[in-house]
Amino acid sequence: MTLHDTPAPTGAPTLNSLSLNSLALNSLGFAKPPGETRVVAAMSGGVDSSVVAALLKRDGYDVIGVTLQLYDHGAAVNKPGACCAGQDIHDARRVADRLGIPHYVLDYESRFRDAVMDDFADSYLAGETPIPCVKCNQNVKFKDLLALARDLGADCMATGHYVQRVMGPAGPELHRAHDPARDQSYFLFATTRAQLDYLRFPLGGMPKSDTRALAAEFGLEVADKPDSQDICFVPSGKYADVVAKLRPGAIDPGDIVHVDGRVMGRHDGVIHFTVGQRRGLGVATGEPLFVVKLDAENRRVIVGPREALAVKRFALREVNWIGETLDREDDLHGRRVLVRVRSTRPPVPGTLDTRAGWFVDLDAAEEGVAPGQAAVFYDADAPARVLGGGWIARTGS
Repeated sequence: MTLHDTPAPTGAPTLNSLSLNSLALNSLGFAKPPGETRVVAAMSGGVDSSVVAALLKRDGYDVIGVTLQLYDHGAAVNKPGACCAGQDIHDARRVADRLGIPHYVLDYESRFRDAVMDDFADSYLAGETPIPCVKCNQNVKFKDLLALARDLGADCMATGHYVQRVMGPAGPELHRAHDPARDQSYFLFATTRAQLDYLRFPLGGMPKSDTRALAAEFGLEVADKPDSQDICFVPSGKYADVVAKLRPGAIDPGDIVHVDGRVMGRHDGVIHFTVGQRRGLGVATGEPLFVVKLDAENRRVIVGPREALAVKRFALREVNWIGETLDREDDLHGRRVLVRVRSTRPPVPGTLDTRAGWFVDLDAAEEGVAPGQAAVFYDADAPARVLGGGWIARTGS
């Protein structure tokens, strides 16, 4: 197997196929031999990024491994489900030593706190449901780390994300992973054209089982390491505890209010609730109730029946478009797209309304569309291609 960005052929890759590409244009798209092509491999300490580094090294590239220390300064060594701290940094270093590549650990804790953790806390306090993994890719990994890779003289940076970079008629395009169960395109919608030009995603064409098989064949100790499941700085899954620690004294109690105006009870802070939540509301009625909206300004948690969750129209902010080149945003008015409003849901048909800002009109209502989440656009005619996306600002007009 070589490291092309285009979809890989079917069948599990084997080490016997990991030979130098004899073409003048090497497997990463540069018109020079792999040995003259420097690549920074972003190594988180997990199996995916470790295999990327191993593949690059095996194919003869000049590989430099870089790991970011993002929080805790090693205090998370024994926390399962974490990443970018403690044990993961040790794992990345061991992999680099085995591969015989230089490896650097950079302290980005202050940048990570400013760009990701503080934003996470403020978003929750504002009644939103943030996605810190997107913010980390957007503001730390694909911004600060990418700039560092350029400073190191690298021709490109490779990561272990399961997405595909496909060359199109106007340049590189971002596509969904070959394995839909592993696709991470939802979390990379904020990738810019300039970043996409510099990035490479060697794993986008294979299933995770092949990645683990390669890790075992390479003799990497992380071959059986579990995937991280939680937000890296919330390995316990208790988001409210992290917000309370970051913003002490900022959590206020308030009312739980039915959509018909009835006050149903009291709550200890909107950070304990998310749109679509059913359990743990602390109120009892004769009907199932769901969190429909969080009114942080008035400290209200608004609940209602399931049908009240249905949303067909919503507004976006901070939209990133990586589709065709535009002269004006309103050139996209009426554009048919496929829209994903949660990472765990398939894209659904909708229409862009860009006459007065960015709006999406879905063909059929979706439940649990929440401010702070992302809405990611895919090409209606070529559903694998990512066109961009934005942050959901509010539902309705």
